[in-house]
Amino acid sequence: MEAIASAKYLRGSAQKARLVVDMIRGKDVNKALAILRYSSKRASTLIEKCVRSAIANANEAAEKANVAIDPDDLWVKTAFVDRGPTKGRRRVRPAPQGRAYREQRHFCHVTILLSNDARPEPKAARHGDGKAIEAKPAKLAESKGRKRGGAAAAPRAKRVAPKTEASERVAAADKAEGEKKATKRAAKKKAKADE
Repeated sequence: MEAIASAKYLRGSAQKARLVVDMIRGKDVNKALAILRYSSKRASTLIEKCVRSAIANANEAAEKANVAIDPDDLWVKTAFVDRGPTKGRRRVRPAPQGRAYREQRHFCHVTILLSNDARPEPKAARHGDGKAIEAKPAKLAESKGRKRGGAAAAPRAKRVAPKTEASERVAAADKAEGEKKATKRAAKKKAKADE
């Protein structure tokens, strides 16, 4: 059984409301209500009302059909946000040097569809020959090293120039020169020690 509820002309932009709706899509009703209750987004309280309305609609439809329904079995099958009108909500905000900024305040329409049907299984990725690809578990050591995240987690590899004959000759000359300097230093130390 499915039940739908929509909340129209909610204050706030559709883009900001979509951030909240994306968090609850596909979740159990109880989990979705918990997410909405403790979300810091302004749109979450209005979307929570819409979810509660959809639960009430499901109960009402079940009573009319003379069917018993458990609200805990419901899950958010579909949730989307449409943009509402902005024509009547144009405002003027004071700006520096006597100017004024025009701004549009937004409305949005939220629609939520709840269902108690069985959830579809996520489709497994397949090779070209039709065999399913199994997900590999993450390496424990790899995840420990990436706790901090950012650039510290994945340092860039040092670039090494490919060796050429000229660079090998220069490296050999540097090595020989370093050995000469080391022997000179050793001879000087020996001379000082003898004095």
